[in-house]
Amino acid sequence: MERDSKLKTFVENIKFPLLAILLSFLIGALFIIWTGNNPLVAYGALLSGSLGGLDRFGQTLLKTTPLIFTGLAVSFAFRCGLFNIGAEGQYVIGALTTVAAGYIFNSIFGDLPRFIFIPLVMLAGALGGALWAAIAGFLKSKLGVHEVITTIMLNYTSIHVSNFFVRTALNPSTLEGTTQKAYTVLLPESARLTQLKEIIPWFGYSSVHTGIFIAIICAIIAYFILFKTTLGYEIRSVGQNSHAAEYGGISVSKNLVLAMIISGMFAGLAGATQVAGLNYKVDMAPISPGYGFTGIAVALVGKNHPLGVLASALLFGILSNGARRMQIEGIPKEVVGIIQGIIIIFIAGERIIKFVSEIRERRNRKCNVEGVN
Repeated sequence: MERDSKLKTFVENIKFPLLAILLSFLIGALFIIWTGNNPLVAYGALLSGSLGGLDRFGQTLLKTTPLIFTGLAVSFAFRCGLFNIGAEGQYVIGALTTVAAGYIFNSIFGDLPRFIFIPLVMLAGALGGALWAAIAGFLKSKLGVHEVITTIMLNYTSIHVSNFFVRTALNPSTLEGTTQKAYTVLLPESARLTQLKEIIPWFGYSSVHTGIFIAIICAIIAYFILFKTTLGYEIRSVGQNSHAAEYGGISVSKNLVLAMIISGMFAGLAGATQVAGLNYKVDMAPISPGYGFTGIAVALVGKNHPLGVLASALLFGILSNGARRMQIEGIPKEVVGIIQGIIIIFIAGERIIKFVSEIRERRNRKCNVEGVN
C-alpha cells in the first residue's frame, strides 16, 4: 500500500515535467521547419552532439556539473519558502575564495598532498558561497528584507568584488611582479580535480572532471537532509506554512538563515569545482557566466527535488552541448534557447494553474461556510 502511494506520488511529480519537455520539443520542431530545416536532422544532431560517443557525453557531463550545484542551491532554498536568485553571485564568490584559498595554503604550507589540498579548496569555495548567501538570509530573518531584492543586488556586488581582487591582491602582477593580467594566479596543480580522460582514455578530448561525482554526492546529501533529518523537516515545514511551523515550536528565523547558508554552499561548490576542475583561475569579466540563472530553470523543471535536479541538469546539459552540433548542421542555435524557454513556461503554467485552483477552492469553502451560517 505504501509502495503504491509512493509510486503514485512519483508519477504525479514527473508527469507534468515530461509533458512540458515533449511539448517544447514539438513546438521547437515547428520553429525548425519555419527556418527551412528538418526537425529530425536537427534533433539527430542534438543527440549526436551531446550523447554520440564517450567524449561528447563527457562534455555534456562537464556542462551538467555546475547546473547540478546551482539547481540544488535554488531548490534547497525554495523548500524553505525562499527564492534564491543569488546562486550566480554565490557561484562567483565560491570561485574567488577557491583561488584565494589555493594561493594562501600554498604560500603557507607549500605543495600539500592532493587528498588534503582538494578538500581544503572545496571547503573554501563552499564557505565563500555560504557566507554570501547568509547576508540575504540574515536580512530576511531579522529585518524582513525580501530575499529576491537582496540576492539580485548581491549578484552584481559579487562581480565587482571578484574583479577588485582579480585586479589587485590575486593578480599575478601583484604577487609575481609580472605584467598585469586579466585573471588571477593559477590554482596549484595539487589542488586541481582529476579529469576523467586521465583515468579513462576513451573520454578523448572531453574535459569532464571528478567534480561530477561531487555534484551527485551533494544531490544525495541534499535529499538526505531534506527528507531524512529533523532539520529538513523543519525547513520544509517553514516553507509550507511559516505561521503553523512557528506555532509548532519551530524557529522560522533560524531555519531561514540555515536554508540560505546550505543553499549558498551548493552554489559556492559550483564555482569551486569549475575553478579546480576546468579553469584553474578566475577571469575578470563584466558579466557572470550564467550558471546561477540557469539553475533556477533546472530547479523548476526538477520540481525542487534533489534527485529531480540531477535529471533536469542533465537535460539542460544535453541541450547546451548539442546546440553546437545543431549549428554545424545549419540549425540556428537559438532553437535550443526556445526549447528551454518553452519548458520553463509550461512548468510555470502548472504552478499558475495550481495557484488559481487553490484560490477557487478557498472561495468555495468560504461561500459554503457563509451559506451554512
